[in-house]
Amino acid sequence: MRFHMLNSFRNIALACALSMLAGYVDGIGYLHLGGLFVSFMSGNSTRMAVSLAGGDWPVVGQAFMVIVLFVIGAACGSLIVLGRRSYRQPWVLLAEAMLLVIAGLCHAFGLAIYAIAAIVLAMGLENAAFQVDGGGGLGVTYVTGALVKVGQLIGSALAGGARFAWAPNLLLWAALVLGAVLGALAYHWINLASIWFAAGFAFALCAVAALTEPQ
Repeated sequence: MRFHMLNSFRNIALACALSMLAGYVDGIGYLHLGGLFVSFMSGNSTRMAVSLAGGDWPVVGQAFMVIVLFVIGAACGSLIVLGRRSYRQPWVLLAEAMLLVIAGLCHAFGLAIYAIAAIVLAMGLENAAFQVDGGGGLGVTYVTGALVKVGQLIGSALAGGARFAWAPNLLLWAALVLGAVLGALAYHWINLASIWFAAGFAFALCAVAALTEPQ
């Protein structure tokens, strides 16, 4: 089953919910790590390169480890998708929710570094929710591609193409921004304990994905 297209209300709604979840978690991670992201690896790559040029080795090492963990999470998500013929999205979301629970538990026991590691793995893994059989698909934890598509599809609309084909991708961007605002507010309120809200939301999305799985 191929979930990579924003071609139904179900897929658009789920993709936006996942983008909002990613924004929420990224807002938390950004504040906790002092300027590094847990879901936006282009930003981390630039930060690593600038720090490398300036000889700021602790930041270089931190950014590099975050990138590595994100890639590992993405690989694990891909293995879940490729290893199942049905209910791929629910299994991916269940694994993500469990990683966020682990992050919450690590924080509760004073193991913040392991909490962040679990969060980064969860963000990498989330991108498999809309993976196609050959690998790749729709990324939901970053929106650069979505904004590119907004611009391209607006251009297409002005040239006589579909009038509102750009709207779903703009919704993805807006959902991530809203999530980041909520994540920042929650972090200022209760620090890394705010990740429990993300875990609960991920479990809820897992249930919704299972109940609405196309047959």
